[in-house]
Order: sequence, then C-alpha cells, then structure tokens
Amino acid sequence: MHNAFLSKRMTEATYQRDSMHLLNLAFNKDTTQRGIQYRELEGNYRALNAKYADLTEKHKALQSDYNEMNDKYTDLIRSSLNKTEQLNLALKEKGEQLLAREKRLAELEALIRKQDSITNALNNIIKKALLSFNSDEITVEMKNGKVYVSMTDKLLFRSGSADVEEKGKEAIKKLADVLNKNTDVGIMIEGHTDNVPIKTAQFADNWDLSVARSTNIVRLLDEIYKVDAKRLTAAGRGEYLPKASNETSEGRAKNRRTEIILTPKLDELYKLIEKR
Repeated sequence: MHNAFLSKRMTEATYQRDSMHLLNLAFNKDTTQRGIQYRELEGNYRALNAKYADLTEKHKALQSDYNEMNDKYTDLIRSSLNKTEQLNLALKEKGEQLLAREKRLAELEALIRKQDSITNALNNIIKKALLSFNSDEITVEMKNGKVYVSMTDKLLFRSGSADVEEKGKEAIKKLADVLNKNTDVGIMIEGHTDNVPIKTAQFADNWDLSVARSTNIVRLLDEIYKVDAKRLTAAGRGEYLPKASNETSEGRAKNRRTEIILTPKLDELYKLIEKR
C-alpha cells in the first residue's frame, strides 16, 4: 500500500515535471515570438520616427516657402495698389488737361468764327464802297483771315511815277471812309512792280519805286484822309512777289499793283494762344 502511494506520487510528480517542461517550452517559444514582434515593432517605430522627422523638415521648408511667397504676394498687392493709385491720379490729371484744352479750343474756334465774321463783313462793306470802279482797276477778296484790296497801277500812277492820280485818290478816299468807321483794323500798303528794269534820277530800281508808291499812299491816308498813322504800315515788295507770270504783257500788268491788306485786330485770339 505504501508502494502504491509512492508510485502514485511519482506519477504525479512526473506529470507535473512534464507539464512544467511543456509550459517552459511554451513560455520560451512565446518569449521568442514576442521578441521577434518587439524587434519588428521597434524597427517600424524607428522607420516611422525617421519618416516623421523627414516630414517635419519638409513641412518647415514648405512653411518657409509659403511665408516667403505670402510676403511677396503682400508686397505685390501693395505695389499694385500704389500703381493703381498713381495711374488713377495720372488719368485724372490727363482728363483735367483734356477738358482745359477742349475749353480753350472751343474759345479759339469761337474767336476764329468771330474773326471770320468781322472779316467777311468788312469785305462786303469795302466791295460796296468801291462798286463804282471796274474789276480791272480794283479787286477785293478774303484770304487767310484778311481782306486784300488790290489796285492796279493804271488806276493809281502814271508809268514810272509814285504820284497818286486823281482817280486813284478817289478810290483811296472811299476806302479811307470805311477804315475810319472800322478802327479795329490794321492796314498794310504793299507796292508791287513787274520785272522790267527801271532806273531814273528819282528811283534806282523797281524796289525803290514800290516803296515810294506805298509810302505816298500811306501819307495820303494819314495826312489827307485822317486815318490813324499807328494803324498804317508801308512796304515795298518790288518785283519779287508777282501775281502772274512776267513773260506776257498781261501778266506784267497784273503784277504792277498796290495791295492794301486789312487785318482785323486779333488781341483776344493772341491772348488765348499765349495761355496755351
């Protein structure tokens, strides 16, 4: 009975030993597996940590680029606003200048129309005053804002003379009557000749003759017909401003003339132009 008890205890001890051995094997196996898993996890952790560090650096770089671009964008917006303001100011200034020019242009056009109206009225008055003379003696025309009264030498002078003939004085008196009623008109008397040479005791050449003729008409207007001398200018052009060809007798006859050029005063027009 005692042997049976020992045998049982031995069997139990052997079973416990074998169980412990199996448990130990299982534990060792589990520990090895966990070690492998731990090392895998540790490797994964290190890889993730390295990737995190890399991503962190990239993020910092991107953040820096973003900040730089944002600063540039802000500067660009500010610069754009400044340029827009400058452009608006420039446009405003140009607009004001344009309006001012348009105003001056409108004033200038109004004065020119007024000038043309005055000149046209003067032209008609003079034509009416000189109706008694033939067209081959006197012509009246408007040109470049002026009135040109052209008198032929056969109306005013004998050949080679600067003394005004009676019929010429009559024409000049009728013209003087109009000029004395229209005092805002400048008067230039221009003497013209043909190209046939002249040399006398009194005149050295055609230029000398043309100046003497225009001067005598100026004296007649001033001293006899009382036209204000401040309005009068005498000029001699000689043969150098022909109206027609000097190759024919008809052309030379047209060139032997005295032109009385009437210019309405342009004080308002000149003042406006000076403002520009």
